[in-house]
Amino acid sequence: MSFIRTFHGDIEPDKLGITYSHEHIVCRPQYWVEREADDLLLDDKEKSKLDVLDFKNLGGQAIVDATAIDYGRDVLAVKEISEETGITIIGTAGFNKSFLWDATIPEHLKKVTGDYRTFHEWIEAKSINELADFVIREIEEGLEGTEVKGGQVKFGTGYNRITPLEEKTLRAVARAHHETKAPLHSHTEAGTMGLEQIELLKSEGVNLEYISFGHMDRNPDPFYHAKIASTGALLSFDGISKIKYAPESTRIQNILDLVDKGYEDQILISGDTARKSYYKHYDHGLGLENILGKWVPRFIEEANQKGYDGEALIDKFFIQNPARCFTFKK
Repeated sequence: MSFIRTFHGDIEPDKLGITYSHEHIVCRPQYWVEREADDLLLDDKEKSKLDVLDFKNLGGQAIVDATAIDYGRDVLAVKEISEETGITIIGTAGFNKSFLWDATIPEHLKKVTGDYRTFHEWIEAKSINELADFVIREIEEGLEGTEVKGGQVKFGTGYNRITPLEEKTLRAVARAHHETKAPLHSHTEAGTMGLEQIELLKSEGVNLEYISFGHMDRNPDPFYHAKIASTGALLSFDGISKIKYAPESTRIQNILDLVDKGYEDQILISGDTARKSYYKHYDHGLGLENILGKWVPRFIEEANQKGYDGEALIDKFFIQNPARCFTFKK
């Protein structure tokens, strides 16, 4: 039996539709709260909902909310947005990267984490299997004690390094994946350490066809991308609209390079829209509408000019590949 787990229960994979594969909808990361970094706090449900409606009005049907417990999830607010817009949303169990753990655990999370002062203390105190059990509960019972079950498991590592605690959470998430059959997602800081993560995942017996590697376009290296794709893993190009990191021409060429090598079934697209200044209805940014509204037409035009079938590739990147990537395979 195969299914995708959403904020409103399990659905058949072919019901997912046009999907953004890595976004953040409502979140207040405690690390950034304590540093008064307001731009990184998506703290207005109604403004977030307006951007989700923009996405829907352009034909969007589903969003993967990649917000883990250490990135300030607001599970109930996102659930309400899903209900009020009709957009299917997939939630995320697991963890992000270690520098975020230098932050106080909010009181409302103590009921699920225990009475630890910081995320770092909590993760350090628990064994790999105890952390795996926590992730399993978030998939099988609900995120943060709610009835909303997670639809993927996530881990992350830092820029050009994997700390001991990051390895610990990676192994915990891998074991939770084996128990639940939930799809895996990796945060790679600036697109680094993907190959090193792969070696650790192999040591945990993970089938790499069940994982997506995030932020691949932050490291626009075709050789590196091909090495990751050769394992069967999916690559998430989730920095669309962020010209400060690279022009869209670079991202599009990276994607077409993978297509040339036969990896078109392993590509996901999204925006990782995690700042007020990225959102249209918070701070006049390009918003969730930009990918479907402007990037997709540009990609189709450029791909067609180069002899590809741009429309067919977009169907794979936004419909077929997400439907396969986010499926529980039991």
